[in-house]
Amino acid sequence: MDAWHEIAMSLRGAYLAMHRQADGEFARYGITADQFVILAVLSDGAVLAQAELSRRTHSDPNTISAMLALLETRGLIGRMRHPNDGRARSVVMKPKGKRIFARVWANREATRKRMEALFTRAEIDVLAQHLKRIHQELAPPQGRRQRRIVVTPDGLVNEDDSPPLDQRELGS
Repeated sequence: MDAWHEIAMSLRGAYLAMHRQADGEFARYGITADQFVILAVLSDGAVLAQAELSRRTHSDPNTISAMLALLETRGLIGRMRHPNDGRARSVVMKPKGKRIFARVWANREATRKRMEALFTRAEIDVLAQHLKRIHQELAPPQGRRQRRIVVTPDGLVNEDDSPPLDQRELGS
């Protein structure tokens, strides 16, 4: 196994383990780990445009929109027209969302301490720096969307209709 594949699989395994742990802990509060991330970003009382919320949570706009609809239905957040851009929507956490967020935050302490005990402060700093470096290198430039790749029976075609890859290139 090459080094990059080992890093990628280790990151995936660690992320999924953390995500499943969080989902299990947060289920009794009726929220998911992904919804918790949104509430955490809004927890300082900020009113953010949905696009900014998407950027800060590293989520695509469609995913954010769907999660916000669920949180809004439950009365945890509110959405309104952006004051400067009638097409955009702003998001704010409501009192019920603040109460649930505070309870979840307080009850995740044991898991947080367990995770912190795995590393020294210096290791945490280095790990965070390395993960940020990977993100900065691989994330699309600000304001540009990633190209969508469409899988077809005869190969891969990107959305700008470039020619399909030869099956031999795909290892078939």
